[in-house]
Amino acid sequence: MANDELRLANLARIAAALRKAAADGVPIDPVRNDIEAGDVEAAYLIQEFNTRHALEEGRRLVGRKVGLTSKTVQQQLGVDSPDFGMLFADMELAPDEAVAPGRVLQARAEAEIAVILEKDISDADITFSGLVSAVAYVLPAVEIVGSRIRNWDIRLLDTVADNASSGLYALGTEPRKLEQLDLRLCGMVMERRGEVVSLGVGAACLGHPLNAALWLARKMIEVGRPLKAGDVIMTGALGPMVPVLPGDVLQTHIAGLGTLRTVFAAI
Repeated sequence: MANDELRLANLARIAAALRKAAADGVPIDPVRNDIEAGDVEAAYLIQEFNTRHALEEGRRLVGRKVGLTSKTVQQQLGVDSPDFGMLFADMELAPDEAVAPGRVLQARAEAEIAVILEKDISDADITFSGLVSAVAYVLPAVEIVGSRIRNWDIRLLDTVADNASSGLYALGTEPRKLEQLDLRLCGMVMERRGEVVSLGVGAACLGHPLNAALWLARKMIEVGRPLKAGDVIMTGALGPMVPVLPGDVLQTHIAGLGTLRTVFAAI
């Protein structure tokens, strides 16, 4: 078997191991140990294997998430740009839907701003203003991230391969138009049982949440999966991730966008 075939067979095996971890609820060792150091392309190929597998099983692609939008987290992982993952319809929580125990492996929560598109984006050189014109509205959001990697022992290759550590996401129910907001300055407070557990601001997300959306729009054209009208973009964390346990209730307020309640069902 040629080297390229061996490489692809290895990446397909890693993709299958990540799927099995998700299905069994048992995290696995870091996958970076089985990928050549620094081979980000290989990590995205693993993600793509699992994206294709999901689509073949009938899951519906409805958007993307941007990760690594915090400069602090980028420094921790030794990178200088964000990453991306796929959002499927079965990852969106209905209003007031509780997250069942074990539905997300090693769950953590982070507050974000979700962007909903009203136009397809097909211009590889789309500008910031062009992106603004393609946005239908924005919503407050909470992403429940998870990791199929044991003890969250991740580096860049692990999280990219693992669909950017995606889990579930919840959206607010009151859309806001961009012209009503200054997303860069909007503050975020997340509370659990009255205790503040995460604080942030729009500027923490690549300086402006729409900077993250713009990076994503260009990247998706580059990789051949351009964003479409109706797609959801989770633009990245506004503050630190918060570990969550069954029975937790998070109250997230983002100035100008409203409040979102996220419930984790008790065991």
